Amino acid sequence: MIDKETVEYVANLARIELKKEEANMLSGQLGDILGFIDKLKEVNVDKVLPASHAITVSNVLRGDSPKGPLSAHSVLSNAPLKREKFFLVPKIIE
Repeated sequence: MIDKETVEYVANLARIELKKEEANMLSGQLGDILGFIDKLKEVNVDKVLPASHAITVSNVLRGDSPKGPLSAHSVLSNAPLKREKFFLVPKIIE
């Protein structure tokens, strides 16, 4: 089991403010979590292949196909302010 002082030390490192009741509760919960991890360490996984995902993942992105450039008219059609072929933006440097 993790003692309350260790929980408070880790909370201080993470800059988390805990009440005394929360520190007591977390010490028990963290102890339970570490106990479960110890149980997992006992499992024989020699014949289990490593996996990066629990389920099979396939690429769902569309293919990358080059296209021609956009016209100035289509690019500027959604601009709030424009002049001829240029965007108008507020002046930021005086």
